[in-house]
Amino acid sequence: MFKPKPAPRIPNHLRWLLSALLCVAGTAAFAQDSSSGRQKEKRFESKTNPPAGIAYLLYLPAGYQGSEKRWPLMLFLHGSGESGTNLARVKAHGPPKVVESKSDFPFILVSPQSPGHGWNAELLSELLDQIQHDYKVDPDRVYLTGLSMGGFGTWSLAAKHPERFAAVVPICGGGNTNDAPKLAKLPIWVFHGAQDKTVPPERSKAMVEALKAAGGQPQFTLYPDAGHDSWTATYNNPELYEWLLKQKRAP
Repeated sequence: MFKPKPAPRIPNHLRWLLSALLCVAGTAAFAQDSSSGRQKEKRFESKTNPPAGIAYLLYLPAGYQGSEKRWPLMLFLHGSGESGTNLARVKAHGPPKVVESKSDFPFILVSPQSPGHGWNAELLSELLDQIQHDYKVDPDRVYLTGLSMGGFGTWSLAAKHPERFAAVVPICGGGNTNDAPKLAKLPIWVFHGAQDKTVPPERSKAMVEALKAAGGQPQFTLYPDAGHDSWTATYNNPELYEWLLKQKRAP
């Protein structure tokens, strides 16, 4: 009667090595799977002189891992209340808050944290360069948005580097009307509360009028009953994200 041969004995040192390799493979697979669908704390160090750095939250959409496609990228700039060194504070408002409960957010989301002195446009541009190098970003669908202090930062960064964005969404901020000719070709949707006592809505109105005078076609939503918080309704509105995804960088 046929008797199967016993399985060959694996030496102890090879058994340990095989076990270690399986453990590493399992850990790597878990790390890869867990890197999408939740926000990770990261830090970018600039190579400029003098050197500078900035901490940020990174969100990769569900389906990012294992996909070969290029994804739209959203850069979000928070308000002054979220400045500092505790990155968790950045999740208080806007897209970083949205993705905590929304599993189908379709953008790579980068949410840097200002240490408390406004926004450094050149440092943000360098951060974007690094993100676009390291991740599968569609260079023709990079979007910029921010609220309050981040709204001012949005206007400023867009004016310094209009060539890199597909669309811009400043919320309850303001900019330099002299920058309007640089921004006129960009798709821009501006939001503000008519009852805002912190940043007067006239700051947004002035930018919208300057853009129109420069040949632009900005959209402007003025919430008649909203105060400074005009961002909650904006970032909870699916139409905003649908509009963004239709915008592509002009050739």
